[in-house]
Amino acid sequence: QVQLVESGGGLVQAGGSLRLSCAASGRTFSSYAMGWFRQAPGKEREFVAAINYSGGSTYYTDSVKGRFTISRDNAKNTMYLQMNTLKPEDTAVYYCAARSRYSARSYYTQTGYDYWGQGTQVTVAS
Repeated sequence: QVQLVESGGGLVQAGGSLRLSCAASGRTFSSYAMGWFRQAPGKEREFVAAINYSGGSTYYTDSVKGRFTISRDNAKNTMYLQMNTLKPEDTAVYYCAARSRYSARSYYTQTGYDYWGQGTQVTVAS
C-alpha cells in the first residue's frame, strides 16, 4: 500500500501560479503511476493530469494543457503539479492518486486508481 499527502494549495490571484506536491510513503514510489484530480463545489471529481511510473509519459485534460505541468521525483517519493496562469475555474480541491504501474486501467478516470490523498484546496480569485 501507499499513503499520499498533498500540500501546496492556497489562495492566489488569477494569472498566478502554485505548485502542488504529493508525498508518498509505503511501498516503492516507482511502483506506481500517479494522477491529479480535482473537485469543485457541486461538481464531479475530474481528471487533471497523470504521469507514468518513470515520468516518461504524461497526460492532461484539455483545459490545463499548456498551463499545468505534472512531474515526479522518484528519489524523493514526490509528485508535483506546477500550475501557471491560474483561472477562477481552476478553483477546487485537488487530490493526488496512485495505482500500480502495471495496471491497464485508464489514467483518465477515478476508477483507474486505488489510493487517494486527502486533498488540498486551491482557490483562484478573479
